[in-house]
Amino acid sequence: MDKRKVMILGTGPAGLTAAIYAARANLQPLVVEGNEPGGQLTLTTEVENFPGFEDGIMGPTLMEQMRRQAERFGAQFETGWVTDVDLSVRPFRVTVNEQDSYEADALIISTGASAKLLGIDGESELIGRGVSTCATCDGFFFRGKNILVVGGGDSAMEEATFLTKFASEVTIVHRRDTLRASKVMQERARQNPKIKWELSATPVSVKSDGKKVTGLLVRDAATGENRVIETQGVFVAIGHSPNTAFLRGQIDLDEVGYIKTDGFSSATSVPGVFACGDVMDSRYRQAITAAGSGCKAAMDVEKHLESSSSHDWSQSAKEHEPARP
Repeated sequence: MDKRKVMILGTGPAGLTAAIYAARANLQPLVVEGNEPGGQLTLTTEVENFPGFEDGIMGPTLMEQMRRQAERFGAQFETGWVTDVDLSVRPFRVTVNEQDSYEADALIISTGASAKLLGIDGESELIGRGVSTCATCDGFFFRGKNILVVGGGDSAMEEATFLTKFASEVTIVHRRDTLRASKVMQERARQNPKIKWELSATPVSVKSDGKKVTGLLVRDAATGENRVIETQGVFVAIGHSPNTAFLRGQIDLDEVGYIKTDGFSSATSVPGVFACGDVMDSRYRQAITAAGSGCKAAMDVEKHLESSSSHDWSQSAKEHEPARP
């Protein structure tokens, strides 16, 4: 079994920043990147709000440069999915692709959160070409345009309100005739003169001219007929799912599934396991905040390894092992 000081699970801005810091600290981290290395930023076109790039930078390019920077300092990478972990033993045990087994003295979990999609035709194919899951990331590119926000919760109200800073008109599309959003968020959206409404309209498919979004085909609940709402952009705002299914029963998660961390640190409920990025941040979800948390996680890991070199981990594991459901 391959033994490592540090393993980093995930390669978005958080995981790659953690890899840079851990590698520079001579911890020789092994980074496990999923089948979509780079995380959600690889689905984004131009990134204009990451410091240091006056003219912006393409999301995939930024992730590739961060990866090469980590490699320069000695980080190693393996492509694949983490299919199993055992946090009840020291060293921790990690299985990749159901066959590659590792032991690690410390883990940094940066597996991120996946935006929920509608699952309709044309949606995934047009991400980055008019379909987006992040208003803060992409709103600027829709200045003066007519766009749609799909969803009926607080996230949809918040995204729609934010997008009115750029778009000429924002239409909220929801499949029901009532919204799930809190009354405060609903009222705020309804008072905004730029926000229009398309309720009882179920999205069926995203339309395009072969290059960019041109409309959203919806089914009208009242008539049962399909019709196209013309638009230049579709923002899907139906929530995110943290990628933590493989951790359930082994580490403290909140009711949604985000990893709980201790105060301002990246420490989790399991000593030696740290979390950073969107897997523990349900609020900000920005590349720069994820990168900052990756820095914190690597520094926390370095301090943890220095202070625990003579610790009896077998006893610690028994003391901190969470109750399994």
